[in-house]
Amino acid sequence: MDASGGPLLPDSVLYEIFLYLDHVDVLSVGLVCQQWHAVARDEFLWKELFYRYYRISREVPRHPAAVSWYDEFQRLYDTIPCVEVQALKEHNDQVLHLSFSHSGCLFASCSKDCTVKIWSNELDISLQHSSNMRPYNWSYTQFSQFNSDDSLLLVSGVFVGPHNSSSGEIAVISMENFTLLSRVRNKPYDVFGCWLNETNLISGNLHRIGRITSCSVLWLNNAFQGIESENVNVVKRLFKIQNLNASTIRTVMVADCSRYDSPDLLLDYEEQLAASSTSTCRVFDLGSDSEEEEAKPKQPPEPAVQELLDDGGVPAEDGLQQLFDDIMEGRVRPAMTDTELETKVAELFVRNRTKPPELNLLSTDSNSKTKYLIFTTGCLTYSPHQIGIKRILPHQMTTAGPVLGEERRSDEFFDSLDHVIDIHGHIIGMGLSPDHRYLYVNSRAWPRDCVISDPMQPPPIAEEIDLHVFDLKTMKEVKRALRAHRAYTPNEECFFIFLDVSRDFVASGAEDRHGYIWDRHYNICLAKLQHDNVVNSVAFSPVEQELLLTASDDTTIKVWRSPRAVRSRQARRPRPRKLLFSWLLNQKS
Repeated sequence: MDASGGPLLPDSVLYEIFLYLDHVDVLSVGLVCQQWHAVARDEFLWKELFYRYYRISREVPRHPAAVSWYDEFQRLYDTIPCVEVQALKEHNDQVLHLSFSHSGCLFASCSKDCTVKIWSNELDISLQHSSNMRPYNWSYTQFSQFNSDDSLLLVSGVFVGPHNSSSGEIAVISMENFTLLSRVRNKPYDVFGCWLNETNLISGNLHRIGRITSCSVLWLNNAFQGIESENVNVVKRLFKIQNLNASTIRTVMVADCSRYDSPDLLLDYEEQLAASSTSTCRVFDLGSDSEEEEAKPKQPPEPAVQELLDDGGVPAEDGLQQLFDDIMEGRVRPAMTDTELETKVAELFVRNRTKPPELNLLSTDSNSKTKYLIFTTGCLTYSPHQIGIKRILPHQMTTAGPVLGEERRSDEFFDSLDHVIDIHGHIIGMGLSPDHRYLYVNSRAWPRDCVISDPMQPPPIAEEIDLHVFDLKTMKEVKRALRAHRAYTPNEECFFIFLDVSRDFVASGAEDRHGYIWDRHYNICLAKLQHDNVVNSVAFSPVEQELLLTASDDTTIKVWRSPRAVRSRQARRPRPRKLLFSWLLNQKS
């Protein structure tokens, strides 16, 4: 025990730390290891050790909740869930996703074996229930999420079909008796779906307009569709958004704006703000007229479109007719391909057929019930390279009212996005911090200054995965990208790697057969967690961040606990030696 009563760091760890100081020789290190409690209160020494050992800038302040630099050493050594304590092997195919209940008592796993399994998180984790979705024509389960009171489980899956099929379905399962309550179509399947509130979930549908143009419709669904009255709406259209250049809306999630002013951890020290100013990720507020945005360089429009803009705001119908006339008479140079023509026609059509974005998105009242719908999208190619954000107002959070939602004027056929974040790369994962203040994004970068001429041929993507961090209150990137994990599949085979965020840590899977853990405040990688194949998903317990689960293509779910938690659990278990000693005493008597 040290002077403060906490557990000592092992001598081997302390020895390794001190070797990072060039001016400390081995003999003095050995001496300190024997009597190191004498320097445990030397803040200057521990601060120096901390910056050198973890190789972080001296501009990074100490964690706001830390009492001392020694405590920070102890926290980063003793509270990281990096000790494997259990391997769950009940799945017989790749395990794709993990999700905890809000109470932390249960978690669910989805797999290529087409089951969703519910596990009990007790001293030793055990299987509580397994639902096979093959009778519903599912190919596999891919995602799950508990509602806010843990009474219902949303399960997303992929239909059996041809290789290029994009259809899926969402099922709702009762946690009281594990019965299936309802099923909702979901297209494309990698919309995944999510809960908006305790009883309503969001799904997607996709309508093809042309070869590379489509319309995504996001629906609000009641979880109890099978037992509701025929006179009560169980679905309502939320938003209808046009997609260009083969892009679609995918990976929807909901952020609660009311929690922004009481974050668990603020990520706003000066070095992070400086890093965000040099980031390659661009952020566009579509509802703003700020000078900052006006100063951004804009690409000149194509000749035909330039003529329309110079003509004093030609109506969309006249613009389409003029474009067709120009094409027929050969006035558009160079000649457009079929793909370019389809995109131009779609852009002209939507110009006067879209509801304007919500203004003052950044001034959302923190006490309101407003929420953000967050999803991946794009505008240049089919691979997801942008994050779209759409405000959901309180009156939109119920299925009451017309099935097609609010009445629309003829010039509001589509909804616009309120905010767009351009990642300049293929997005392969997203996760919210527990306070919903920060959005963490896994992406694989495109080459710098690449040009996309064909939406069906996206640029090559990097093997190194970048983990970006965005502040949803300011809509700015607040940290330099975290790095360590890697992926190897090309664009057309790229798949989602789920990440998770706790109060102090962020974790992610990777294709390099490891899971990774970073410290959110110091922006440093703390641990690599080994599997025998791709790690698809990670999940922290929401009530105990020293417990982490990882799911892999090796068909296993591994359970990881911190060194401190392992010692605590071992102390609570009966010791066989004491039992044997008691038995021997009884035999003698």
